[in-house]
Amino acid sequence: MSQDSQWPVWEVFVQANPGIPHKHVGNVHATDAEMAIQNARDVYTRRSEGISIWVVPANAISASSPEDQGSFFEPSNDKPYRHPTFYKIPEGVKYL
Repeated sequence: MSQDSQWPVWEVFVQANPGIPHKHVGNVHATDAEMAIQNARDVYTRRSEGISIWVVPANAISASSPEDQGSFFEPSNDKPYRHPTFYKIPEGVKYL
C-alpha cells in the first residue's frame, strides 16, 4: 500500500507589470497558502519577473473537458461582436 507523501499542489499566477493580467507560470507543492507564495516567489520570480503572485490550490480549479469543445463553445460562434476586430484601440492604451 503506497501513500502519497507529496504536499498539495498550488497553481501559480504572476503579474509582470501593473495593469496587465496575472499569467499562469507553473505550480509548487506547499502545506498552506503562505508557504505556496514563498515557494512561488523563490521559483518563479528570482530575477524580479513579477510584482504580484497569486496561488490557488490545484484541486479548487474546475475546467471544461476538451471532449466537450464543440457543444461547450458553439453558442459563442454566433456572437462576432465579442471579437476585438470590431473595435479600434485608442492610442496610448497599454496592455490591452
